[in-house]
Amino acid sequence: MSLKDQITEDMKTAMRAKDSERLGTIRLLLAAMKQKEVDERVELDDAMVVAIVDKLVKQRKDSVAAFTQGGRTDLADKEAAEIKVLEVYLPQRMSADEVATEVKAIVAELGAKGPGDMGKVMGAVKTRLAGKADMGQVSAAVKAALAGG
Repeated sequence: MSLKDQITEDMKTAMRAKDSERLGTIRLLLAAMKQKEVDERVELDDAMVVAIVDKLVKQRKDSVAAFTQGGRTDLADKEAAEIKVLEVYLPQRMSADEVATEVKAIVAELGAKGPGDMGKVMGAVKTRLAGKADMGQVSAAVKAALAGG
């Protein structure tokens, strides 16, 4: 079963269970997926769906930070609950050590040296680690690897 089909099934399950918070979040995800399909005239594969989920999770995390800073814990809690629903559809995240090891291997493969090669390395890293790691963490690991090399 594809990830897209799994999400649709989860929406039906949430409807039957009358789980309105989960249902709302899944509907937002499905709307974002449909939007991408219509805009780009493509059939989404699992990698594209993971990218959409990743983007939505990042938006929610930014919102949580903004709401917390503004003293709106009620809204921050709502966004945090949506993050939990969305994260179910992301693959298992890599640890910081795994990210650092993978980044060092990619830097060695590309023969990258110094901060000037950051873009080249990030391009390769993004394709290999998309959805598997937090890109903020990956960026920091790339900077560290290039500074050390």
